[in-house]
Amino acid sequence: MTHLRRCTKFKGADCDTDHYLLVAKVRESLAGSKQAAQRFDGERFNLRKLNELEVRKHQIEITNRFTALENVSDDEDIKRAWENIKENIKTSAKESLGLHKFKQHKPWFEEECLGFLDQRKQAKMQRIQDPSQSNVDNLNNVRHDASRHFRNKKKAYLNTKI
Repeated sequence: MTHLRRCTKFKGADCDTDHYLLVAKVRESLAGSKQAAQRFDGERFNLRKLNELEVRKHQIEITNRFTALENVSDDEDIKRAWENIKENIKTSAKESLGLHKFKQHKPWFEEECLGFLDQRKQAKMQRIQDPSQSNVDNLNNVRHDASRHFRNKKKAYLNTKI
């Protein structure tokens, strides 16, 4: 689906150029970032443990904690009651399930690699500020060195893994 609705050119418009004046109607649409929607900063529990028999006690812990909440009076604020329920569920899940351990991506990426990234970023900023040929050549050399270093680090990691 295109966002360009109608497009017309005006050949007779005097713009003092060899181009034609172009008028277009465009439909604007805003979309949220998918990565931002998938990002979650909270705690993730190890849900694979739910299939184990030992973790069935999780249900008993939750029911015990909720029996303590039944004594709450009606005067208490609903938000406060919800916070109590949420905290009870989280603490019992953390005790019985444990937290999900995220796997480390790119274990070959070390402090030395961060140095190459910083060099590349600085060379790029110099090229943006002053696009002279020497800065362009410097950026190309730094990019080449960084890529070669990353490639060699990854290759060495994979060889030790095999």
